[in-house]
Amino acid sequence: MDLREERAGDGQAVRDVHLQAFGDHGLVVADLVDSLRDTIPPEDGLSLVAEQDGRIVGHVMFTRSLLDAPRRLVDVHVLSPLGVVPEVHQRGVGSALVRRGLETIAERGTPLVFLEGDPGYYSRFGFVPGGDLGFRKPSLRIPDGAFQVLTFPAYEPWMTGTLVYAEPFWRHDAVGLRDPDA
Repeated sequence: MDLREERAGDGQAVRDVHLQAFGDHGLVVADLVDSLRDTIPPEDGLSLVAEQDGRIVGHVMFTRSLLDAPRRLVDVHVLSPLGVVPEVHQRGVGSALVRRGLETIAERGTPLVFLEGDPGYYSRFGFVPGGDLGFRKPSLRIPDGAFQVLTFPAYEPWMTGTLVYAEPFWRHDAVGLRDPDA
């Protein structure tokens, strides 16, 4: 398996990964990725693919967002989405993408990476519940345990506050969980 940055011609293959990986929610995730790619300059984010036998089988995206801290706004990153095609689940593709992405983001001097996800999965990379460190989630629809953060050496204790997602997350209603009965 090869890990590399997404290239201009990879868009449809990346879209297909998310359509397969997220089932009924795949269209929302694929559209979100397209919007993030189009609105966030490469120097403010990172889009990695996993390629196996010439086929893209996994994708992860790190996009710039803001932490509304009392002292000032802080540039942070959000890990979202992470998708792997079902036939290669449990083979380390997602973990390899996350690890490579985190290494790259840390080298750029980013103080924090946030995500919404399964604590059982993401804790292996060092993510902890954001609320435990004094961070506030951008929406009450995000379950407390799913709102997670990873600190890097550039993090300073005054960097607390509310995470503010980039606009495409809101446009695609890809923040937290909607109540289907509401």
